[in-house]
Order: sequence, then C-alpha cells, then structure tokens
Amino acid sequence: MISHPSRHCAVELQALPSRIGQVRRIVSAQLRYWHLDSLIDRAVLGVTELLTNVHLHARPDKTCTVQIELLPDRVTVSVRDHDPRLPVVDDAEPLATRGRGLSMVAAMSESWGARPDGESGKVVWFTLSTPSHVPPLAARPPRRVVEEVPVDAFAPASRGADHRRARPAPARSAVPG
Repeated sequence: MISHPSRHCAVELQALPSRIGQVRRIVSAQLRYWHLDSLIDRAVLGVTELLTNVHLHARPDKTCTVQIELLPDRVTVSVRDHDPRLPVVDDAEPLATRGRGLSMVAAMSESWGARPDGESGKVVWFTLSTPSHVPPLAARPPRRVVEEVPVDAFAPASRGADHRRARPAPARSAVPG
C-alpha cells in the first residue's frame, strides 16, 4: 500500500532484498517531488540500513511500513515493524562485514532513534534537515517542464539520403518528465 499526501508518504512491504530497491526508488522519487534532491543519497542510505535490519533481525515476520514525512525544517524517515526488540548499536570489528548500519544512520542524519510501538512492535527513525531555501510546496513550480521542439529542428528523412551526413535530431524522451 502506498499513500502520497503532499507532506507524507507511506509504503507497507515485506523487508526482502528484492523489495528494498523498490523502496529506495520510492524515497528518491518522493524527495524529488518535494524538491529535496540534496537529501536523496542520505535518505536512501538510511532507509536501506533500516530495512536491512528488519530483514536480518525482525521476528515474527518481515512486514514493515516505511514512512517519509516532510516537516517545515526536516524530513523524517521511519520504519515500523512487528518486533518489539529495540535495536542495539554494535561496535563492529574493523574487518566485520556487518554491524555498522545504525552507526552509519547516526553519522549521516541529524538525529535518529527507536521507540516501542504498542506491545508488539517498534519504530526506528532518522531525520534530515531540509535546506533553508526550499519554498513551501504550494509556492513551487511543477518539477518537470517539457520543452517543445519545433518540427523543423528534425532532419527530414528521405529515401536514399546519406544519413551519415544528416544533422542529428535533438534528444527527446518518450517518457514525460
């Protein structure tokens, strides 16, 4: 289930490796919609780490909800799962291949934490400060503007024409935006 109100986005999923990539794309798209492209790398890293923890550690199941919320001064990304055990930050050995996820979340975010969610779950979250120059959503222009290219900008195709000498047409995408 995906919801996209103007200042909130939530996705419910099974925290499986194949689904984590989809959530990364959803987070990226939502931040682009909010004109917060500068936060994408850190938000995607953080949500990947939190979902990986659900995949590796959550019991009894891997069902979780990822929520992104835009507030006036920050974006909050949270992951809610059904395992009541709160996460623990480990001191990973230098050559360890696991155990650094929450330390990375702490390093790349302004704040982070975990809290119980009822009797059978928890929420792990982090915040990223929004740039001060971002205008309110209602005052922003549309994200993408499609530029019209005049027909005469394209070289006419004719039978037997030497296409090696023809002027290339401007690049255009069939996908809007």
